This record gives sequence, C-alpha cells and structure tokens, in this order.
Amino acid sequence: MNQPLAISHDLDGALLRLRLNRPKANIVDATMIEALDGALARHADERDLLAVLIEAEGPHFSFGASVEEHLPESCAAMLQSLHALVRRMLDYPVPVLVAVRGQCLGGGLEVAMAGHMIFAAPDARLGQPEMMLGVFAPAASCLMPERMGQARAEDLLYSGRSVTADEALASGLVDMLAGDPSAAALTWVKTHLAPKSASSLRLAVRAARGAFVRRMTARLDEVEALYLNDLMATGDAVEGLNAFLEKRPAKWGNR
Repeated sequence: MNQPLAISHDLDGALLRLRLNRPKANIVDATMIEALDGALARHADERDLLAVLIEAEGPHFSFGASVEEHLPESCAAMLQSLHALVRRMLDYPVPVLVAVRGQCLGGGLEVAMAGHMIFAAPDARLGQPEMMLGVFAPAASCLMPERMGQARAEDLLYSGRSVTADEALASGLVDMLAGDPSAAALTWVKTHLAPKSASSLRLAVRAARGAFVRRMTARLDEVEALYLNDLMATGDAVEGLNAFLEKRPAKWGNR
C-alpha cells in the first residue's frame, strides 16, 4: 500500500508540499491524520520555510473521515487526533495553503478549513454531510462560521448539502478558483511570500492569528465534549453510522 502522504520541498526549501496519497478517496483516517500531523511537526522549525501546501493525488481531495472510526469504541481517539491536527494547522508558524479539486467532504473539508487559504478547482464540491449520518461536524462547527458567516455555515452544517466551487468562492469558503489550484498556490507563494523574510513572516503570522487561534482552540474543546459526551450517548448517532456502513436507510428514534 502507498504511503498515506507524499512529502517534498519546492522553491529551494521555502515551500513544504504534503500530498494526500491514497486516491481516489484520500480518506482522513487515523493513518492519514498521523502522517499529516507528524510531517507538519517535523518541518515547523525549518529556517527557510515560508509556507506549506496541502494537496492530493487523484481527482478528489478527500471523501472525508473514516466512518468506521466514528463508532463509539473508537470515536474518542479519532476525534482527539483530528482536533490535534486542526490545532497544529491553525497555530502553524507559516501560512498553510490547501489545493482542492473534486470532492472535499467531511473531515477532508475540516482539514482544508484549518489551513490559512483554500485554492479550489472549478470542479470542486465542498460539504459537511455528517448530519445525514446522524452526527455533526465538530471542527467544521467552529471553522465554517468564521469563513462563511453564521447563516451560510448553518445552511451547510444542518442540511449536509455540498456546494459548487463558484458558490464556495462567493460565500468565502474558498479564497481563489483556478484550473490548477496547486499551481495557483505555488504562484501565490512565489509572488507574495518568496521576496519576504521568513523570520519576519513568522512573527506576522503570530500577530495576525493569535486571538483567532485562542478562540478556535476553546471552541474545539467545547464541541469535542458535546460530541463525545452528548451526541454519542444518543441512539440515533449510532444508528446513523451503522446504517451507512450497512448500506441501508437509517431508522431514527429521535433520541
């Protein structure tokens, strides 16, 4: 089996490229989360680093997290590791850029939103379908209102519907559309970051994001507790997940 993540450098070490490498689904499971978090941790202190680009092999960025890992016996470990990755990305010392094409769903979109900027292809479709399985999206519940505004975020979080790249751009969910989003992100780094001091950029990132990171960290703690202590105590959460895995309609008990 391929390694979950392909790791390389570009621009003479100024850009760290992390490519999800399990197409076509690029599921954000425990193995992928560990690989991403480990790579980000190992390279954070590189003196010449100006940015990170997270991209994906194949036609789709990610179909989302592993549904099996959402079941009661494993969901605590899964959620805590995913949220640790989100926190690392939010508080990363240099900008984290994300290039999205095709489907970007569930935990995949949560990872994308934890980045600083999202570059999307015109064929991208983005959404948080968790409510269709009887659960909610914890990190997205924190991050999506910050990107889109409360009302637009609630539309997606409650309905579970996906939006087109054009709608995502208009709402602020993504920052730029490009036929080749990885190339567009690379151009942005070359044009706007490469001429800058890497040490000064790190301080600028801390200055710009300090209050935001503190707010998001506190909110992640709240929603993680709500998910694990309240949601997973309901019958419908377990029923929805099992119904998906068994490929049958869910039978909601509304409790």
